[in-house]
Amino acid sequence: MSLNLRSVGILGTGMCLPEKVLTNMDLEKMVDTSDEWIRTRTGIVERRIADPHTPTSVLAEKAARMALENARIKAQNIGLIIVATVTPDMVFPATACLVQDRLGATSAAAFDLEAGCSGFIYALASGAQFVASGIYDYVLVIGAETLSRIVNWEDRNTCVLFGDGAGAVVLGPVPEGYGILGMDLGSDGGGADLLDVPAGGSLNPASEYTVKNKLHFLRMNGNEVFKFAVRIIGDSALRALSSAGLEKENIDFLIPHQANIRIIQSALKRLKISEEKVYVNLDRYGNTSAASVPIALHEAYREGLIKKDNIVVLVAFGAGLTWGAAVIRWSADI
Repeated sequence: MSLNLRSVGILGTGMCLPEKVLTNMDLEKMVDTSDEWIRTRTGIVERRIADPHTPTSVLAEKAARMALENARIKAQNIGLIIVATVTPDMVFPATACLVQDRLGATSAAAFDLEAGCSGFIYALASGAQFVASGIYDYVLVIGAETLSRIVNWEDRNTCVLFGDGAGAVVLGPVPEGYGILGMDLGSDGGGADLLDVPAGGSLNPASEYTVKNKLHFLRMNGNEVFKFAVRIIGDSALRALSSAGLEKENIDFLIPHQANIRIIQSALKRLKISEEKVYVNLDRYGNTSAASVPIALHEAYREGLIKKDNIVVLVAFGAGLTWGAAVIRWSADI
């Protein structure tokens, strides 16, 4: 049986960031670290922190509203909402259901997707299939996080890295030859313990012991994750390009996951592209996990760095271990 699949592209982008800024200088007063140490090893200068009354769903909703407005699509026309997050409002119901209700997207199905910092790429790939097959005309894909809720603010190795935020895109049909041309997704569960939150699930339910031992906070083997990221970010981008029948020379712009400036620099060397073709906002926001790529994409486009017919590569890696990349021929002004 042959399928007549539609081309799928991004029709609108949006983002939301909390107002509170936490600088490296602020962190110097909280843990044994320094502005110089953080800058040199990560490239981060400051990050945004949500206030205690702002859950992930609120950031997701605001980013979604901006994306819908820029796409000139009404919420009632959205067929599906996917929220990629590791910090949902609660175990269930899905954060996507809360967003669906607040947007008034009465015709939309909704679910959450969890693939760590790769979550937005996974959600993009999932949502695109529904549009390509004609099941839905428009899909809202959101990456949203309040990582400040699961960071141990006494652990200087992790608390300096992360921030809160949300980014969103609206997917829909585009002319043939445009939109998402190639994808690469992958995982290696053998590295699951390199980046995790060990308690709160069925393996280690919440108890006095898990709370006292701070097992509900994020843990990371930084050296091993770094080595994995340096290798996989270039590999995944190259595989996605190959699936689109393209090569690294065809890249017009690269939007990498904003985790560490040294990882991004390694990707530049591997792909042999100049810094002018790469967007970096890591210094201002830190690592916002699943929100990282869509926030950077929104800013890059709004700053006029991405234009029609450009080949744009999105690439990320994260807990799981997971990774993913997408190759997009930008379809039009949005």
